[in-house]
Amino acid sequence: MTLLLEIYLLLFSVLFLFLSLGKGGKSLFLPARIFSLGAVAVSLITLNANGLLFYGAYQVNGFSQIFKLILTVGLTFVVFMFNRDDEVDNMPEFFMFLGFSTLGLTALVSSVELISILISLEISSFSLYAIVPLRRSKTTGHLEAAIKYLFFGAVATGVMLYGMGYLYAMTHSTYLADIVSGMPAIIDKPLGILALVLTMTAFFFKLSLFPLHFWAPDIYEGASDATTTFIATVPKVAGAALLIRLTMLAGAPLAQLAMVLMVLAAFSMTVGNLAGLVQQDIKRLLGYSGIAHAGYLMLGLLAFNKSGSAVVAYYITVYLFMNLSLFYVIMLLSRNGENLKVADLAGLARRSPLLALTLAVAAFSLAGIPPTGGFTGKFFLLVTAFKAGYLPIVIIAAVNTVLSIFYYLNLVRVSYSREAKEESPLNLTFSEKILCVLFSVIILVLGIMPLPVMEMFVRVM
Repeated sequence: MTLLLEIYLLLFSVLFLFLSLGKGGKSLFLPARIFSLGAVAVSLITLNANGLLFYGAYQVNGFSQIFKLILTVGLTFVVFMFNRDDEVDNMPEFFMFLGFSTLGLTALVSSVELISILISLEISSFSLYAIVPLRRSKTTGHLEAAIKYLFFGAVATGVMLYGMGYLYAMTHSTYLADIVSGMPAIIDKPLGILALVLTMTAFFFKLSLFPLHFWAPDIYEGASDATTTFIATVPKVAGAALLIRLTMLAGAPLAQLAMVLMVLAAFSMTVGNLAGLVQQDIKRLLGYSGIAHAGYLMLGLLAFNKSGSAVVAYYITVYLFMNLSLFYVIMLLSRNGENLKVADLAGLARRSPLLALTLAVAAFSLAGIPPTGGFTGKFFLLVTAFKAGYLPIVIIAAVNTVLSIFYYLNLVRVSYSREAKEESPLNLTFSEKILCVLFSVIILVLGIMPLPVMEMFVRVM
């Protein structure tokens, strides 16, 4: 039972591996959706599982299981959002690699030892490297995106291995608990803080945090809509979970590490928002948006306590849904798999009022406008950092939030106030309407009633 979800995801992936050996021609959306819903069910069944496996390198507890539930929910939404056979080549392989990537991410949130962390990261990352070039439309730089993603991922992994080697040399252990307990003795040394930052490089890469942010806009633009949706949402949940685990194991604020996180957060927010102001391709805009939001996320980690970690977990959950919502609008508008420009949103409110409303709710949430989950999450992050005594980064975050409002609300302005080039209405199916409503309701409920979710996260920290 302790490893039931991991075994299920392995079987999910192997099933599509065998399906890839056939002649094809059959739609795989139904089995993919059934099996993804099964993953959510298994996550709920194993929510209270506890155990230490593989000589204590793999820990299953309330913390890991709640994040595994979020990961499987994210996978399920991506599978349900994806509904076009002509968007990617090799459909069985696409679903297989999605399953393997999710398997790696679920293993990552349970890993409490450096080697198990490395293996989990590589399982997840190599699967994503493989699906980026599967885009059916061959005129959009998909191969360039795949090569860049592979190159930056390899560099991030190599740098992380250097950091792990230094940590092992200084603490004589690969277990996170031993490393963190020995941290006070080495954190004042330049090599100690360098080793810790180098080790966290791969997690920064997953979150597209400065300075490992260069890959995000190009990969978002070059990959298919479904692939970009997954890369932009689900892996970031696991990256945030591992950073939370590291700060929770520290137990007390580490001034040197806090300073590094604060500097990276400031640059990430500023670079992401300034670059986002001039973007016309919507997926590139969301790439820079993700860079900025990775910076916001660091504010909660600076507290080094349960409440700060719970705020980070809450915000990454909200981020998952508001990003999924906005990407779903892109997928429904981009019927032929082309990249959308901001100008392509013109007249959306007339062509499909529900789709325009879904876009508005997601954009308001990303901008941090009440009563959405994005506003509540940013408010909690700013309050947490302020209470921890980091006023300068709070001011920088507030200024960046104001900057971001321009390009988020510009999406809403274009969709509601500009005349459409094409007046034909967008006819959504019943299931598409349900998903649009569901995303908007989740974002608003998380914003209006955050305390039950926050209390749940506080309990498992």
